Amino acid sequence: MFKLKADYTEYENKSLRLPKDLIDQVQNLANENNMSFNKVVIQCIEYALGDMESSD
Repeated sequence: MFKLKADYTEYENKSLRLPKDLIDQVQNLANENNMSFNKVVIQCIEYALGDMESSD
């Protein structure tokens, strides 16, 4: 199950272009959990990468 966590220690900048509706959904989730947009995006990416099926 996907659960949001509070903090990370090391960062590097990278620019992304995302669809507006996706930005709105992530921002709403961040607001509901009193977190930054960036922290929610990081955790969503980590969750997706961790649940990917391998391409054998």
